[in-house]
Amino acid sequence: MNIRQIVLDTETTGLDPRQGHKMIEVGCIELLDRKLTGNNLHFYVNPEREIDTGAIAVHGITNESLQDKPIFADVAKDLLAFLKGSEVIIHNAPFDVGFLDNEFAECIEGYENLTDYCEVFDTLVQARQLHPGQRNDLDSLCKRYEVDNSNRDLHGGLLDAEILADVYLRMSGGQTLLVLEEELSSADSGSGEFTLITRPQGELPVIKANFVELQNHIEWVDRLEQATGEKSVWRKLQQ
Repeated sequence: MNIRQIVLDTETTGLDPRQGHKMIEVGCIELLDRKLTGNNLHFYVNPEREIDTGAIAVHGITNESLQDKPIFADVAKDLLAFLKGSEVIIHNAPFDVGFLDNEFAECIEGYENLTDYCEVFDTLVQARQLHPGQRNDLDSLCKRYEVDNSNRDLHGGLLDAEILADVYLRMSGGQTLLVLEEELSSADSGSGEFTLITRPQGELPVIKANFVELQNHIEWVDRLEQATGEKSVWRKLQQ
């Protein structure tokens, strides 16, 4: 089964949608089985209100540059359809989800919550679990995981989503797909023969489970033992 994930970031006119602030940029990067697909979604939005000076200092987007852009209602259904059924990965998810919920509710009848359409995964929560007591903003994570963010002079929806996708893949294990270097034969699939593949040269990297993965495993073992009434083989190995 293919696992579809969307790494998402937004830029806004200000900090609080309850005060009438709006989204002005949305960037979405698609991952399928932890691989970039190139099937991305990106657009700017005319918020029909002034952008706070402090927000412009962060992202550099001005009202003048958005005059010819669509309003959110014109792109809302396409965005929701793109996100539907996926796991949406966001850094500091409450901020972006708050804006998305507010704007979707204004233009899509019956809309209540983004989580009715997709799952939401917050990489800030993950980073705080992995690195308690440390700075876990996106720039700090880029430095920690050696992700190039040299082009990030200002924030940007698509740029930040691209950077976050790289950070997320490294922070959650780093492996996307084991690519073998040599294929010795390319037998016809209809012949019933197997394609022989050599192992890559050198030692294979060993990626250890991170804190979140270990905790999930422990919880799964607890549920298994409760259901069977017996001690699992994993628990015996830990002794």
